[in-house]
Amino acid sequence: MSKNKSFSTEISERYALALYNLSKDQNQINEFELSMNNFMKIYESNEDLKSFVKNPTYSTSSQQKVFEKITSLMNFNKIIKNFFSILVIKKRIFFLDKIIQKFLKLISLKRGEIKANLISSKKIDSKILSDLEKQISESVKHPIKLNYKIDESLLGGIIIQIGSLMIDTSVKNKLKKYKKLMIEA
Repeated sequence: MSKNKSFSTEISERYALALYNLSKDQNQINEFELSMNNFMKIYESNEDLKSFVKNPTYSTSSQQKVFEKITSLMNFNKIIKNFFSILVIKKRIFFLDKIIQKFLKLISLKRGEIKANLISSKKIDSKILSDLEKQISESVKHPIKLNYKIDESLLGGIIIQIGSLMIDTSVKNKLKKYKKLMIEA
């Protein structure tokens, strides 16, 4: 590993790679990806779960019980359940979010997907998002994976960022440009 990487980054990458290899060996990459995405949705929206995972004062047995319950309720397969269990036993559960993010990023990388950010002023229908993702993919001739966020301060329009390319059609940006033109005039 590189000397510039932090301890948590090295651990996250190692465990993410192990999870990826398990999913590949079992020919279940899509199932593992879906499971991890579903878990992250719950994790990101539940402050109690986040603090439970990040709090080192909980015993291994209490963490085991909680994660057994979560993985059972979410119908995770045995390999994923065992993976979570190993993270608890090895005291690596604190890095869970980083491990899963690295795992999902690794899958995306292996597929040759390009990450793009889409920010809109209001909620966009999932069908429209899917169509937009498809159109951008065709334009750049690579699979695109959109990270979608809502920012009401934009007032209207959207911002798309693919790598260093940014397309800003927001009303906020247009008003900023008009203000600059008026000051310069």
